[in-house]
Amino acid sequence: MYEDKTLTCKDCGSDFSFTASEQEFYSEKGFTNDPGRCPECRAARKQRNRGGGFGRGPRTQREMHSATCSACGAETQVPFRPSGERPVYCSDCFTKRSRY
Repeated sequence: MYEDKTLTCKDCGSDFSFTASEQEFYSEKGFTNDPGRCPECRAARKQRNRGGGFGRGPRTQREMHSATCSACGAETQVPFRPSGERPVYCSDCFTKRSRY
């Protein structure tokens, strides 16, 4: 019923094959349009969009702040600006404290 098709990627312009089995899969899922991107560009786009969640786009690098661990006194980096009102722990001390 389906035959392999050659399509052109709208991102990179290369030709790619849309196989009969892929067409059958698309049909079973209710997709009505042929893919517009080659598998490589689809994977790259998926990777760029992964991690942001809830439509926020790609995740950005967190700003880290220096702090001194309240338990062992080691210098550490934390993903928030310490206010001095509450204790701050390095990852080792935080893990030890959170087990109880």
